[in-house]
Amino acid sequence: MNARGSGRLAETFRRLRDERRGALITFLMAGDPNREMSAALLAGLPDAGADIIELGMAFSDPMADGPVIEAAGHRALAGGATLRTTLDLVAGFRRKNAATPVVLMGYVNPILSFGEKAFATAAAAAGVDGVIVVDLPPEEDRPLREPLADQGIALIRLVTPTTSGARRAVVLDGAGGFVYYVAVAGITGTRSAAAADIETAVAGIRKATDLPVAVGFGIKTPEQAAAAARVADGVVVGSALVQRVESGLDENGRATADLAGDVLGFVGALAAGVRNARGAR
Repeated sequence: MNARGSGRLAETFRRLRDERRGALITFLMAGDPNREMSAALLAGLPDAGADIIELGMAFSDPMADGPVIEAAGHRALAGGATLRTTLDLVAGFRRKNAATPVVLMGYVNPILSFGEKAFATAAAAAGVDGVIVVDLPPEEDRPLREPLADQGIALIRLVTPTTSGARRAVVLDGAGGFVYYVAVAGITGTRSAAAADIETAVAGIRKATDLPVAVGFGIKTPEQAAAAARVADGVVVGSALVQRVESGLDENGRATADLAGDVLGFVGALAAGVRNARGAR
């Protein structure tokens, strides 16, 4: 399969286009707050309404992440999360769910330590469909992009509000899966973009590529998710979900009995907003 990426991602976006709606893409940190709860949340996301799952690869210096996701990564690392345990989580999920795309999102250092080719092979074996590496520029991603493409895994690239037209052409060359539009400049979970600005940006990206466009960063409510879903092919919600995980911990950092239900219930509310945004059938 070529660099444009995985069959599951392409099929999901095709199906949702036929249904006249966008994808709800949910982000959680692998291993947060512990491996068992992380696996339970991952397993519950599709039934709650997630169309595509992003799973964070915990890293000690997450420069693009706000305090909520940074704290989640540190909790995961303290609990023993590694790139290998993250792939094991995906493999466990895949044994029961063969249809929902899974995208790993994180930073390049753990992948370099693992080895690009070894990572691509292990990710394919686990059932990964796409990878987002936020600190890997397109000019330097070939050693990872090519092994991933050989395994049928998309290397998904990001476009930001400050990406010029010339730079966007570079970013989109060789991109796969979908284009991730970072709706606000800065770190995750801090502020939200105006719906009109999102619409303008998505329209510009669509003129430059036929890949689906997903919008993330700063989408915190079902209403904001619905507004983005009216103009984009997908909506990514991360910090708001991770905050619910954190809120479901007791004073000792252990998961309470309400944590999973609260997180998955919120996913259901987000899904309802996305699915009703365009009068989907």
